[in-house]
Amino acid sequence: MQVHLGVGVLRAEWERAVVVVGTFDGVHLGHQEVIRTAVADARRQELPCVLVTFDRHPAAILAPSRTPKCLAPLQENLAQFERLGVGVTSVLPFDAELSRMSADRFLSEILLGATKASELVVGHDFAMGNGREGTTEWLTQRIPTKVVPPFEIDGERVSSSDIRRSVSSGDVVRAARLLGRPYTLTGVIVSGQRLGRQLGFPTANLARSIDQALPADGVYAGWFESATGRYAAAAAIGTRPAVGGGARTIEAYLLDYPGASLYGLSARLEFVSRLRSEADFSSLEALKEQMARDVEETRGRLATLMPSQ
Repeated sequence: MQVHLGVGVLRAEWERAVVVVGTFDGVHLGHQEVIRTAVADARRQELPCVLVTFDRHPAAILAPSRTPKCLAPLQENLAQFERLGVGVTSVLPFDAELSRMSADRFLSEILLGATKASELVVGHDFAMGNGREGTTEWLTQRIPTKVVPPFEIDGERVSSSDIRRSVSSGDVVRAARLLGRPYTLTGVIVSGQRLGRQLGFPTANLARSIDQALPADGVYAGWFESATGRYAAAAAIGTRPAVGGGARTIEAYLLDYPGASLYGLSARLEFVSRLRSEADFSSLEALKEQMARDVEETRGRLATLMPSQ
């Protein structure tokens, strides 16, 4: 998939394209339905499918105090777009200038001009331009537009806000069901207090660079992936009250890891199942015994599951 930052560098040699537009945070099942519709329409018409999205949630500019935590970094969203069959993605910097752009100008300069849209595909709640004046009804009066209805599971609409609630409550199973894949945190491995090593369970400490939604404090079974490979993991999120507390950390003990250094590597941590809440312990020995039980429970829960792709 070709990726362009902004439309200024886009030099489209095609005459027409099916263009799909949206924020697509996390690329959940509802987003996937919109994108698949655009890809299918483009292939049927033998046209490129161009996706237009933003480098941040619009609320980061329009209402900073109410900006939701993201569900996935841009890189992961781009990987999902490519998996769904998108040919070209244009990532627009959502800044103050873009926030003031009228719907007319966005349509004429970006969608009709830069991407050469002959058809738009959008979600049911889509709107663009200053004041969200470019509603789906407004668009259908100006360009052929396919509006994809809400995607539902068991009669409930799939939404990013619902997934955030599931993640924040620790219900990573439900979050995965709405996303269509496990909820994932990404970051870089940094040095910690090395307490896990002293207890016989050395952990990889994940430091993030974006304000991504964090699962509730507790211990989870999941998968850890970096350049060194992919491993089952018992992951802990919390302030570690058993060792005096402090800043919230994300740590993962990798089952059957050969031991090569991970420091400085980028890593992904997929959450499959919640084992328990964070707890305090009367002694380090009690903590060590619980960690051993967590590892065995992780192994048991993942034993019948293949690593997600």
